[in-house]
Formats: sequence, structure tokens, C-alpha cells
Amino acid sequence: MGRVSQARAEENRKRVVETASRLFREQGTRVSVADLMKAVGLTHGGFYKQFDSKEALIDEAVTHAFDELGRWREAVLEDHEGRREEAQQAMIEAYLSPRHRDNASAGCPAAALAADMARDTGEGDAHRAYSGGVRDFADWLATEDQDGITRLCTMLGAVTLARAVKDSPLSDEILTTARAALSPGR
Repeated sequence: MGRVSQARAEENRKRVVETASRLFREQGTRVSVADLMKAVGLTHGGFYKQFDSKEALIDEAVTHAFDELGRWREAVLEDHEGRREEAQQAMIEAYLSPRHRDNASAGCPAAALAADMARDTGEGDAHRAYSGGVRDFADWLATEDQDGITRLCTMLGAVTLARAVKDSPLSDEILTTARAALSPGR
């Protein structure tokens, strides 16, 4: 079998990072390299041509996930023609929706990866990307009247709990209650 061109190798690496980002948000960082590479359609051996270790991939995948979250925030802001508080409220509504609850693989990495990051040593790029991503999101959510950390904690906690009890009416109640708590005028 011939060597892969540099362009193809870069495309493969990008696919691995994107797929890992989705799988880690859905299943946690415990996803095996073999399962990841199978999902991408590449060989297990090819992984080590692209990455020094699984930890190196986790670093890139977490960074990628937070980059996606940043693009989502910016798209919402653009949809609301720069009206920040309207965009924030739209983001809160989308974040605390059944669709976001039920689609962790494409959702917020702060909620999806919290347990994995809590077990992290705090020394790697993944932990720095996670901490920075949480800070950026909280700063984006802040208003003159509401602290961004408080808003984000409410959102993350609600989504995490709603996912944990997703087959129960309690799940929708959690999302509804959190949306109401973060609505203007409360």
C-alpha cells in the first residue's frame, strides 16, 4: 500500500480530531483509539502516525470542541445583528432545549466533558482549553444585571441533570425551570 499524500494525511488528521470531539462529548474520553479510528474509517495503526498519544488527541479534540462553541455563539450574535442580550437569550433558549439535551455529541463541551476534566490532572492542553472555554463562555453570557458564571453554572447544571434523567418527565421540567430562572425580569 502506498504512502498517503501530505494533503490527505492532513485531511485524515482533521477527520480524526472532529470525530474524537464528537465521540468524547457523547461518550467521554474513555472512547478507545480502536473505536475512534473505526468510526473515522481508518486503521488503528494510522493513529500513531498522526498523534503522539491519546492525550495529545484529547488536547486537540477539546480545543476543537470549544472552537465550535465559540462559532455557535458568534453565529447566534450575528443572527441577532449584534444585539448581545437578545443573542444571549437565544443561546440560553437553545442550550436549555430538548434538542441540545439529546444531542451531546454536537453540544456544549463544557457540559459534556465536565466529569472527564474533573478527573484530569490539570496540566495538559485539554484542561487549559476547557478552563479557557468555560471562562470565555461565562464572559460572553455576562450582562450588566447577571454574572456570567452564575448563568453558565445554571445552564450546565440543568443540561447535565436533564441528560442524567432524560427518560423521565423530570428532564423537561429541569430545562423549563432553568430557562425561566434565566429569563429577563426574574
